[in-house]
Amino acid sequence: MNELEISYNMFENIKHIDEEGKEYWFARELQHILRYKEWRYFSAVIEKAQIACSQSNNSISDHFGVCTKMVNSGVATKAILDYKLSRYACYLIVQNANPKIETVALGQTYFAIQTRKMELTEQEYKLLSEDEKRLYRRKQTRDGNKVLYKIAKEKGVKNFDRFTNAGYKGLYNGETANDIAKRKGLRYREDILNNMNSAELGANVFRITLTEDLLEKQETKSEIKATDTHYVVGKNIRQTIKELGGTMPEDQPTPKKSLKAIEKVNKLDIPLKEE
Repeated sequence: MNELEISYNMFENIKHIDEEGKEYWFARELQHILRYKEWRYFSAVIEKAQIACSQSNNSISDHFGVCTKMVNSGVATKAILDYKLSRYACYLIVQNANPKIETVALGQTYFAIQTRKMELTEQEYKLLSEDEKRLYRRKQTRDGNKVLYKIAKEKGVKNFDRFTNAGYKGLYNGETANDIAKRKGLRYREDILNNMNSAELGANVFRITLTEDLLEKQETKSEIKATDTHYVVGKNIRQTIKELGGTMPEDQPTPKKSLKAIEKVNKLDIPLKEE
Protein backbone atom coordinates (compact mmCIF):
# COMPACT_ATOMS: atom_id res chain seq x y z
CA MET A 1 0.00 0.00 0.00
CA ASN A 2 1.51 3.32 -1.05
CA GLU A 3 1.40 6.62 0.82
CA LEU A 4 -1.58 7.96 -1.11
CA GLU A 5 -3.69 4.89 -0.40
CA ILE A 6 -2.86 5.15 3.31
CA SER A 7 -3.95 8.80 3.26
CA TYR A 8 -7.27 7.86 1.64
CA ASN A 9 -7.79 5.24 4.33
CA MET A 10 -7.47 7.96 6.97
CA PHE A 11 -10.90 9.28 6.02
CA GLU A 12 -12.45 5.82 6.00
CA ASN A 13 -10.92 4.97 9.36
CA ILE A 14 -12.67 7.85 11.13
CA LYS A 15 -16.04 7.13 9.53
CA HIS A 16 -18.85 6.06 11.88
CA ILE A 17 -22.09 4.21 11.18
CA ASP A 18 -25.23 4.95 13.21
CA GLU A 19 -27.99 2.53 14.23
CA GLU A 20 -29.81 3.16 10.94
CA GLY A 21 -26.73 2.28 8.90
CA LYS A 22 -26.02 5.89 7.93
CA GLU A 23 -22.42 7.07 7.83
CA TYR A 24 -21.09 10.16 9.54
CA TRP A 25 -17.88 11.82 10.70
CA PHE A 26 -17.09 13.87 13.81
CA ALA A 27 -15.71 17.34 13.16
CA ARG A 28 -13.08 17.05 15.90
CA GLU A 29 -11.70 13.88 14.33
CA LEU A 30 -11.74 15.43 10.87
CA GLN A 31 -9.92 18.45 12.28
CA HIS A 32 -7.09 16.17 13.42
CA ILE A 33 -6.84 14.42 10.03
CA LEU A 34 -6.80 17.77 8.19
CA ARG A 35 -3.96 18.98 10.45
CA TYR A 36 -5.75 21.96 11.98
CA LYS A 37 -4.13 22.45 15.39
CA GLU A 38 -6.69 24.86 16.82
CA TRP A 39 -10.46 24.46 16.85
CA ARG A 40 -11.07 28.18 16.31
CA TYR A 41 -9.45 28.01 12.90
CA PHE A 42 -11.25 24.82 11.94
CA SER A 43 -14.62 26.13 13.18
CA ALA A 44 -14.19 29.07 10.80
CA VAL A 45 -13.89 26.57 7.95
CA ILE A 46 -17.04 24.82 9.18
CA GLU A 47 -18.91 28.14 9.14
CA LYS A 48 -17.92 28.70 5.51
CA ALA A 49 -19.06 25.17 4.67
CA GLN A 50 -22.41 25.80 6.35
CA ILE A 51 -22.90 28.94 4.28
CA ALA A 52 -22.14 26.94 1.11
CA CYS A 53 -24.62 24.30 2.26
CA SER A 54 -27.35 26.89 2.74
CA GLN A 55 -26.61 28.57 -0.60
CA SER A 56 -27.06 25.17 -2.27
CA ASN A 57 -30.59 25.02 -0.82
CA ASN A 58 -29.67 22.26 1.62
CA SER A 59 -30.62 22.25 5.28
CA ILE A 60 -27.62 22.93 7.51
CA SER A 61 -29.11 20.88 10.34
CA ASP A 62 -29.44 17.85 8.05
CA HIS A 63 -25.68 17.80 7.42
CA PHE A 64 -24.11 19.51 10.44
CA GLY A 65 -25.59 17.95 13.57
CA VAL A 66 -24.52 19.84 16.70
CA CYS A 67 -23.33 17.62 19.54
CA THR A 68 -21.06 17.81 22.57
CA LYS A 69 -18.27 15.65 23.90
CA MET A 70 -16.89 15.30 27.40
CA VAL A 71 -13.11 15.58 27.62
CA ASN A 72 -10.62 15.50 30.45
CA SER A 73 -9.35 18.91 31.53
CA GLY A 74 -6.84 18.43 34.30
CA VAL A 75 -8.65 16.97 37.28
CA ALA A 76 -12.11 17.68 35.85
CA THR A 77 -14.07 17.04 32.67
CA LYS A 78 -15.73 19.60 30.45
CA ALA A 79 -18.12 19.61 27.51
CA ILE A 80 -16.82 20.77 24.11
CA LEU A 81 -18.71 21.53 20.92
CA ASP A 82 -18.57 19.02 18.08
CA TYR A 83 -20.49 18.29 14.90
CA LYS A 84 -21.85 15.07 13.49
CA LEU A 85 -21.11 15.53 9.78
CA SER A 86 -22.64 13.95 6.71
CA ARG A 87 -20.40 13.04 3.80
CA TYR A 88 -21.70 16.10 1.99
CA ALA A 89 -20.76 18.30 4.97
CA CYS A 90 -17.24 16.85 4.93
CA TYR A 91 -17.06 17.53 1.20
CA LEU A 92 -17.98 21.19 1.77
CA ILE A 93 -15.48 21.49 4.62
CA VAL A 94 -12.51 20.22 2.61
CA GLN A 95 -13.51 22.46 -0.29
CA ASN A 96 -13.28 25.46 2.05
CA ALA A 97 -10.15 24.34 3.94
CA ASN A 98 -6.57 25.42 3.26
CA PRO A 99 -5.55 23.66 0.00
CA LYS A 100 -1.86 24.02 0.89
CA ILE A 101 -2.30 21.29 3.51
CA GLU A 102 -1.55 17.95 1.85
CA THR A 103 -4.32 16.03 3.62
CA VAL A 104 -6.84 18.71 2.63
CA ALA A 105 -6.02 18.13 -1.04
CA LEU A 106 -6.40 14.38 -0.52
CA GLY A 107 -9.68 14.96 1.30
CA GLN A 108 -10.98 17.01 -1.63
CA THR A 109 -10.29 14.08 -3.92
CA TYR A 110 -11.72 11.48 -1.55
CA PHE A 111 -14.97 13.26 -0.70
CA ALA A 112 -15.58 14.45 -4.28
CA ILE A 113 -15.48 10.86 -5.52
CA GLN A 114 -17.42 9.40 -2.65
CA THR A 115 -20.10 12.11 -2.53
CA ARG A 116 -21.02 11.46 -6.15
CA LYS A 117 -20.94 7.69 -5.74
CA MET A 118 -22.96 7.78 -2.54
CA GLU A 119 -26.06 9.04 -4.31
CA LEU A 120 -26.63 5.31 -3.95
CA THR A 121 -25.55 3.72 -0.69
CA GLU A 122 -22.26 1.87 -0.89
CA GLN A 123 -24.06 -1.42 -0.30
CA GLU A 124 -26.54 -0.67 -3.09
CA TYR A 125 -23.76 0.26 -5.49
CA LYS A 126 -21.83 -2.94 -4.81
CA LEU A 127 -24.91 -5.01 -5.64
CA LEU A 128 -25.25 -3.50 -9.10
CA SER A 129 -24.14 -5.47 -12.15
CA GLU A 130 -21.42 -3.96 -14.34
CA ASP A 131 -24.01 -2.74 -16.85
CA GLU A 132 -26.08 -1.20 -14.03
CA LYS A 133 -22.95 0.55 -12.70
CA ARG A 134 -22.29 1.86 -16.19
CA LEU A 135 -25.85 3.19 -16.46
CA TYR A 136 -25.60 4.81 -13.05
CA ARG A 137 -22.28 6.51 -13.74
CA ARG A 138 -23.38 7.49 -17.25
CA LYS A 139 -26.32 9.32 -15.67
CA GLN A 140 -23.85 11.06 -13.34
CA THR A 141 -21.75 12.23 -16.29
CA ARG A 142 -24.83 13.48 -18.10
CA ASP A 143 -26.19 15.36 -15.09
CA GLY A 144 -22.73 16.64 -14.21
CA ASN A 145 -22.05 17.91 -17.73
CA LYS A 146 -25.27 19.92 -17.70
CA VAL A 147 -24.06 21.74 -14.61
CA LEU A 148 -20.46 21.98 -15.87
CA TYR A 149 -21.41 23.53 -19.20
CA LYS A 150 -23.74 26.00 -17.50
CA ILE A 151 -20.94 27.14 -15.17
CA ALA A 152 -18.42 27.19 -18.04
CA LYS A 153 -20.73 29.45 -20.06
CA GLU A 154 -21.01 31.81 -17.10
CA LYS A 155 -17.19 31.91 -16.93
CA GLY A 156 -16.91 32.99 -20.56
CA VAL A 157 -16.60 29.69 -22.46
CA LYS A 158 -17.95 29.88 -26.01
CA ASN A 159 -15.95 27.15 -27.78
CA PHE A 160 -17.32 24.11 -25.97
CA ASP A 161 -15.57 21.63 -28.27
CA ARG A 162 -12.21 23.05 -27.20
CA PHE A 163 -13.31 23.19 -23.56
CA THR A 164 -14.53 19.57 -23.58
CA ASN A 165 -11.45 18.26 -25.38
CA ALA A 166 -9.19 20.03 -22.88
CA GLY A 167 -10.55 17.80 -20.11
CA TYR A 168 -10.16 14.69 -22.24
CA LYS A 169 -6.64 15.65 -23.28
CA GLY A 170 -5.58 15.98 -19.65
CA LEU A 171 -7.15 12.70 -18.60
CA TYR A 172 -6.25 10.70 -21.73
CA ASN A 173 -2.67 11.85 -22.27
CA GLY A 174 -3.43 14.19 -25.17
CA GLU A 175 -6.34 12.36 -26.79
CA THR A 176 -9.38 14.35 -27.94
CA ALA A 177 -12.92 12.96 -27.98
CA ASN A 178 -12.45 12.01 -31.64
CA ASP A 179 -9.16 10.25 -30.83
CA ILE A 180 -10.87 8.25 -28.10
CA ALA A 181 -13.71 7.31 -30.45
CA LYS A 182 -11.28 6.14 -33.14
CA ARG A 183 -9.26 4.11 -30.65
CA LYS A 184 -12.45 2.42 -29.46
CA GLY A 185 -13.47 1.72 -33.06
CA LEU A 186 -16.74 3.62 -32.78
CA ARG A 187 -18.91 4.81 -35.65
CA TYR A 188 -18.99 8.46 -36.66
CA ARG A 189 -20.56 10.62 -33.92
CA GLU A 190 -21.18 7.58 -31.70
CA ASP A 191 -21.03 8.74 -28.07
CA ILE A 192 -17.81 7.75 -26.32
CA LEU A 193 -19.32 7.90 -22.81
CA ASN A 194 -21.88 5.27 -23.80
CA ASN A 195 -18.96 2.98 -24.66
CA MET A 196 -16.97 3.10 -21.41
CA ASN A 197 -16.91 0.61 -18.55
CA SER A 198 -17.84 1.75 -15.05
CA ALA A 199 -14.23 2.43 -13.99
CA GLU A 200 -13.54 4.66 -16.99
CA LEU A 201 -16.84 6.46 -16.48
CA GLY A 202 -15.91 6.94 -12.82
CA ALA A 203 -12.73 8.78 -13.80
CA ASN A 204 -14.80 11.07 -16.02
CA VAL A 205 -17.36 11.68 -13.27
CA PHE A 206 -14.46 12.83 -11.10
CA ARG A 207 -13.10 15.05 -13.91
CA ILE A 208 -16.48 16.73 -14.33
CA THR A 209 -17.12 17.13 -10.60
CA LEU A 210 -13.75 18.65 -9.75
CA THR A 211 -13.88 21.02 -12.71
CA GLU A 212 -17.34 22.20 -11.60
CA ASP A 213 -15.99 23.04 -8.15
CA LEU A 214 -12.94 24.91 -9.44
CA LEU A 215 -14.87 26.91 -12.03
CA GLU A 216 -17.36 27.95 -9.35
CA LYS A 217 -14.41 29.55 -7.54
CA GLN A 218 -13.04 31.24 -10.67
CA GLU A 219 -13.49 34.96 -10.09
CA THR A 220 -12.66 36.24 -13.57
CA LYS A 221 -14.67 35.60 -16.73
CA SER A 222 -12.05 33.93 -18.92
CA GLU A 223 -12.53 31.18 -21.48
CA ILE A 224 -8.79 30.49 -21.56
CA LYS A 225 -8.59 30.07 -17.79
CA ALA A 226 -11.67 27.84 -17.64
CA THR A 227 -10.36 25.66 -20.48
CA ASP A 228 -6.93 25.42 -18.87
CA THR A 229 -8.56 24.44 -15.57
CA HIS A 230 -10.41 21.59 -17.27
CA TYR A 231 -7.14 20.32 -18.74
CA VAL A 232 -5.26 20.55 -15.44
CA VAL A 233 -8.02 18.69 -13.58
CA GLY A 234 -7.92 15.86 -16.12
CA LYS A 235 -4.13 15.70 -15.95
CA ASN A 236 -4.09 15.62 -12.14
CA ILE A 237 -6.68 12.84 -12.03
CA ARG A 238 -4.53 10.89 -14.48
CA GLN A 239 -1.53 11.36 -12.17
CA THR A 240 -3.57 10.19 -9.18
CA ILE A 241 -4.60 7.02 -11.05
CA LYS A 242 -0.94 6.41 -11.90
CA GLU A 243 0.23 6.92 -8.31
CA LEU A 244 -2.43 4.53 -7.03
CA GLY A 245 -1.37 1.89 -9.54
CA GLY A 246 -4.73 1.97 -11.32
CA THR A 247 -5.50 1.28 -14.95
CA MET A 248 -5.17 4.31 -17.19
CA PRO A 249 -8.45 5.37 -18.83
CA GLU A 250 -7.22 4.60 -22.35
CA ASP A 251 -6.23 1.09 -21.21
CA GLN A 252 -9.69 0.28 -19.86
CA PRO A 253 -11.44 -2.32 -22.04
CA THR A 254 -14.30 -1.08 -24.20
CA PRO A 255 -17.54 -2.94 -23.38
CA LYS A 256 -18.98 -5.14 -26.10
CA LYS A 257 -22.32 -3.33 -25.99
CA SER A 258 -22.94 0.39 -25.86
CA LEU A 259 -25.33 1.70 -23.24
CA LYS A 260 -27.68 2.80 -26.02
CA ALA A 261 -27.92 -0.82 -27.16
CA ILE A 262 -28.48 -2.04 -23.59
CA GLU A 263 -31.16 0.60 -23.07
CA LYS A 264 -32.92 -0.44 -26.27
CA VAL A 265 -32.87 -4.16 -25.47
CA ASN A 266 -33.94 -3.79 -21.85
CA LYS A 267 -36.18 -0.74 -22.39
CA LEU A 268 -34.50 0.91 -19.41
CA ASP A 269 -36.07 4.08 -18.10
CA ILE A 270 -32.80 6.04 -18.12
CA PRO A 271 -32.42 8.35 -21.15
CA LEU A 272 -28.94 8.45 -22.64
CA LYS A 273 -28.83 11.54 -24.79
CA GLU A 274 -25.61 12.32 -26.57
CA GLU A 275 -23.77 15.46 -25.43
